[in-house]
Amino acid sequence: MSNSIYTIRNYRPIDFDKYVQLISEAEKLEPTGRVTLPQILAENLQRPNYSPERDLFIVETAENIVGYGGVEPELLIGRVILNCLIHPDHRRRGLATKLFGYATHRAKELGVKVAHVNIAQDNIAAKIVLSKLGFRFVRRFLQLRLDMAKLRWQDINQGALQCRHLQPGEEDKLTQIQNRSFAVTWGFNPNSVEEISYCTNLSRCSPEDVILACDGDKVIGYCWTRTIYEAGMNGRKGQIFMLGVDSDYRGRGIGKVVLLAGLSYLKSKGFQVAELTVDSRNRVACTLYRSVGFNVLTSTLWYKKAIG
Repeated sequence: MSNSIYTIRNYRPIDFDKYVQLISEAEKLEPTGRVTLPQILAENLQRPNYSPERDLFIVETAENIVGYGGVEPELLIGRVILNCLIHPDHRRRGLATKLFGYATHRAKELGVKVAHVNIAQDNIAAKIVLSKLGFRFVRRFLQLRLDMAKLRWQDINQGALQCRHLQPGEEDKLTQIQNRSFAVTWGFNPNSVEEISYCTNLSRCSPEDVILACDGDKVIGYCWTRTIYEAGMNGRKGQIFMLGVDSDYRGRGIGKVVLLAGLSYLKSKGFQVAELTVDSRNRVACTLYRSVGFNVLTSTLWYKKAIG
């Protein structure tokens, strides 16, 4: 089948229903854990510093959307994150390569220096495409899972007593502790209060989902929890989305305190499983998570390419 039947263009708001349909159909055919709920997908398109009309490209054929390629700008650190999805019935036709071409052109318009792509460790086809496009492997992130039933809840509940929840209006405090905690971390793009406010008010989030450790009025550590929505899971899976400690307070066990408090909170919501993602080179964090029972489930791979 010729590529001439395919059109690649910028996303338009009227494409949303077909965009959701593509993701839902692809997930049914090849389950990967993608979010398919229309509300969450709509919220993702509305995030700050992102314009789907400029940063999202779609592949169309016979008035159906069969693929997309996205550009997520992180201008403060001079990079974009690229992502791509092609419907299984339309693969091996060079569409991903064409989408990356459009995305790279957009990255140049944004003036960034680097493009990153994150893929599953077993995605052989993506590895081949990225290699041909000049991307190289740079980082491995581990996905860890914890069976909540195996935890010693007496110890965990005691840790929770030392913490409190984020309150509405404290988004500036969360912004500050997050940026301080991850200031020199690979791939971290400093957040603004606007971005933090957006994230804590999504349909799957609330300020209460963020656990804080404080020294007087100063926030010195946090554990940000979330609900994972996957097909067939019915919200039974919790996530340690982010965990950080002020650099001036490290080595005092605060990370474990906020982690246990976060797990206690997830348990109170009825979650049976908790997951998280961590840089495989972050030995301190990996040791902490394994100490409470997290085990490696799988991993994802980051690839890098210089722009321009």
